[in-house]
Amino acid sequence: MGSIDRITRLFIAAVISILFLTHIISSTLGIILLVVSGILLLTSLISFCPLNTFIGVNTCSTEKK
Repeated sequence: MGSIDRITRLFIAAVISILFLTHIISSTLGIILLVVSGILLLTSLISFCPLNTFIGVNTCSTEKK
């Protein structure tokens, strides 16, 4: 996973969490988005996204040999 991808995921997770904690988004939509932000946070911290592997996307700028 590339660094831009990781930073983007962290930023989106932070924005969703802040919106939920300030009650701008709430109810079922808020809970669903909070779960999505948790997934984004987890995948950025472990530098692996199963969905990227499944669809064949590589966001890393260097090739591994």
